Parts: sequence; structure tokens; C-alpha cells
Amino acid sequence: MANAAERWDVFCKVVDNYGDVAVSWRLARLLAREHGKRVRLWLDRVDVLAKLRPELDAASYLQVLEGVEIARWRDDATDIAEVVVETFGCDPPEAYVLAMAASETKPRWINLEYLSAEDWVEGSHRLPSPNPRLPLVKHYFFPGFTPRTGGLLREHDLLTRRDAFQSSEDAQAQFWRDLRGEVPRPGALKVSVFAYPGAAIEALRAALGPDACLVVPGENVPFLPQDRYDELLWACDLNFVRGEDSFVRAQWAGRPFVWQIYPQDEGAHWVKLSAFLARFSAGLSRDDAAALTALWEAWNKGEGVGPAWAGFAGRRATVREASQAWAQRLAGQGELAFELAKFTSKLLK
Repeated sequence: MANAAERWDVFCKVVDNYGDVAVSWRLARLLAREHGKRVRLWLDRVDVLAKLRPELDAASYLQVLEGVEIARWRDDATDIAEVVVETFGCDPPEAYVLAMAASETKPRWINLEYLSAEDWVEGSHRLPSPNPRLPLVKHYFFPGFTPRTGGLLREHDLLTRRDAFQSSEDAQAQFWRDLRGEVPRPGALKVSVFAYPGAAIEALRAALGPDACLVVPGENVPFLPQDRYDELLWACDLNFVRGEDSFVRAQWAGRPFVWQIYPQDEGAHWVKLSAFLARFSAGLSRDDAAALTALWEAWNKGEGVGPAWAGFAGRRATVREASQAWAQRLAGQGELAFELAKFTSKLLK
């Protein structure tokens, strides 16, 4: 591995509100905490991260949290790091890129791409892209679901903590008391929803019925910091998630989930949705896979949620087993921060 004290800059511009910032923060924290890197996270919206980490000062230009420097985005920044990571193609400031080009020792430059289950990702992972006008090379690094991608972000003790929480009735009961003031009645279906504006939450509420425990952070319970949100995913029987960060965390929870994907122009997001469903449902029966697909599509279209839920509800046990097996399979592959650190180390050779 490269020098453990090497400096990393991670750049993030907010597009999908919480998702982009959450992924960037998790990556920065993992690099600092588990790989000993000196990490500075550049954000154009510190206030968004402050919603996930309330101890942050949203108005501050520079602060430190869990060993990571949180810096407000500056177009005139020129203090370059040894490794530069732009998340989701956001491009560092022009002055920063020019400073990279002028440096005798060129930084290793990474574009951390969006997560996708599409087949082409494997062929594009780690490919170099020479800059057309400057003596710099950027490498594309793709998270993903197969050994030929960069994997997913996962703290080294995440699954141990998950298993301890899910096996402890006392821990779960205390979680619910802290969140709602009471524990859901025995046998109640516990469902969490984190969705984009306009999602068919009322249709879902009606489909679930009055006995379900429906939890909507920011609506009927407070908005949760990241680590507490993990516990919500672990505590629920079914999780409706959105974007990228909560999508990944729902998979680590080992519980059935429904993904509301970020809409893209010309319906490109439907291809990504289908690609993931094809991988995830490969071990399900045709009928179980069809019911799961129908619910995901109804949720993303915002219509037909009631009938889709009726077709899915009786198949939850089978999908739960598939969710647990999926999480176990992913855990056997490389972890994103580790794979990224390893790759940038190889670029030195």
C-alpha cells in the first residue's frame, strides 16, 4: 500500500441531495478511519452533510469530523493532494486542475462513478482517460456488484454490528422507544420509507393497512443521522429507499427493499433499475421475481402500488431469504474504499 499518511482530496457537488454527499462522506471517513489517509472532503453544500451529521456547523468553511477535514468548495483552491477523487464526474475547480498539471509529481486522479449493475461497467472499471489539453490522466473507478468492479462501501464491523442488533430484542425495543416513544405491537409489519418528493406514500399506507408500522423520516419521525438510519433499516421488515447511499445500506441490512431510482433523461434510469433487478432476482422463482419487479416498477412510476403490494405481500419471506443471501454474497467481494486505496497504490508503480 502507499504511504499511510498520504493526502487525499475528495470533491463532491450535490446533485441527488443526500445521496451524493452521503456516499462521499462514507468514503472519506473509511479512508481516514480504516486506511490512515489524510482526507479532505470538499463540498459545495456543507448544509446537506450537516443534516446527516448534526454536529457539523453548516456555515463553517473548514472543520474536522472523525479525522476528516470538511472544506467548503472554493474555485480558487490550489493546495493539491497526492490522490484526487472527484465523485460522480463533478470535476475539481479549474484552478485546482491547473495546479495538478503544473506539479512535478502528478496526483493520481480518480473519477468515482455512479453505481450501476449494467454489464458494461466491468469493462470500463479502472480505465485511464488522458486529459486532452493537460499532462494529466484520470482513471474511472466504478462501484458495483461483481468482483470485476470496485465493490460497495462497507465498514469493517458493519455486519457484526448489524447481526448483534438484529439478534437483540432489547436493542431493537430501545431503538423504537427512542424513535417513536413506543415499541411496535408484536407481529406488526415494520416498513421504512425514504423517497423522493411525490412518491406514492399515501397509496402505500393504504395498501399496508392500519396495523402496519410505517416510518417516514422527516415526516412522522425525525430525520435520522446516518448511523441511526442504519439501525432503522436493520429494525424494519421492509425498506423503501432512494438514490445510491440508502440503496446500498438497505442491501447490507439483509431485509427486503424497494429502490426508487433517481430519474434520468429519456428514461435511462429504467435500464439501470432492470439491470439490478436481473442480478438480484436471479435466485428467485419466476413468480417471486415477477412480484418483486411489479412492486419496484409501481413504486417508481407512482401508480399501481396497491395491486403490486397485494401480489408481493405473501412472498416477503422468500424475498427476505434472498436479501440475506445477497448481502452475504456482496460481503465476500472487495470493499470499495479498500479497492480504491489498493488501486491508487498500484498507480505509483
